[in-house]
Amino acid sequence: MLKIIKILNKNIENLLESLQRSNVEEILYLLGSKKEIAKRNFIAGIFRGIGIGIGVTIVSALIIYLLQKIVRWNLPIIGKYIHDIVDIVNGLNSNKY
Repeated sequence: MLKIIKILNKNIENLLESLQRSNVEEILYLLGSKKEIAKRNFIAGIFRGIGIGIGVTIVSALIIYLLQKIVRWNLPIIGKYIHDIVDIVNGLNSNKY
């Protein structure tokens, strides 16, 4: 019986060390605190929104840049349509300011 208790004690100590290394205490704090969850989700949402805004801006700028290059190549069929698209975009941008 004493041997079983020693084995259980050793297993409990190993489990405690594992839990301390895996930051379970912080995870349980986050799960228990509604304010902390709301704060972290709010901050994460702000940064996601900023990231999406920056990403869309960069991708749009690259697309417009490529379309302008295609227009300069003077491709007869495609060039006309792309020129119209670039004019529309440039017109929308100049009306904002």
